[in-house]
Amino acid sequence: MNDVREFKNISPTTLADVLGREQVMDIGIRPLWSPMPRVAGPAFTVRCPPGDNLMLHAAIHRAEPGSVVVVESGDLDYALAGGNVCAVAQRRGIAAFVADGVIRDLAEVRELGFPVFARGVIPIPGTKKAVAPLNEPVRCGGVRVDAGDIVVADEEGIVVTPRARWEQVLLDARRKLAKEAGESLDTWEATHRARIDKALSEGGFEG
Repeated sequence: MNDVREFKNISPTTLADVLGREQVMDIGIRPLWSPMPRVAGPAFTVRCPPGDNLMLHAAIHRAEPGSVVVVESGDLDYALAGGNVCAVAQRRGIAAFVADGVIRDLAEVRELGFPVFARGVIPIPGTKKAVAPLNEPVRCGGVRVDAGDIVVADEEGIVVTPRARWEQVLLDARRKLAKEAGESLDTWEATHRARIDKALSEGGFEG
């Protein structure tokens, strides 16, 4: 699956056009520092119940280098991870965290340059008691994510490509980019104007 690395060259915007709304996480999950580099990699999925972060802390020692750790969290009241967890994840080659939850120690994380996409920051940590399986299907930002799905995230958003479709999606994205590269702004403007004027006319707009 070496071609999976090519997803890092494709923006979430292009992937969203290819895949549709259902594969795009909601706007609440955002980069926690800026400028955030684009990250891309296979999902390593984690589920944490309310108030507990044990399985994310377990995941950083088990996820393969290059993985994007995707977390379904049960609440926004307790931090899933802090500076040391992110530092160990980074040292082990994990590409990023994408969490439907919150973290702490943001200053440390920003200093590290470790990419974290989450709903925000809170200073109090969760407990470490609840054991659950890793790499089970999760929901993050409204999107179902299975282990091995390809996650691409940057300041434009977070898009999940199902692992069974990644080759076709990559091919379709390349074709779209090639078409756009060969189209001048003048050509785009003329096509766009014609399409918009047609829609306006059909809708009864006069002006």
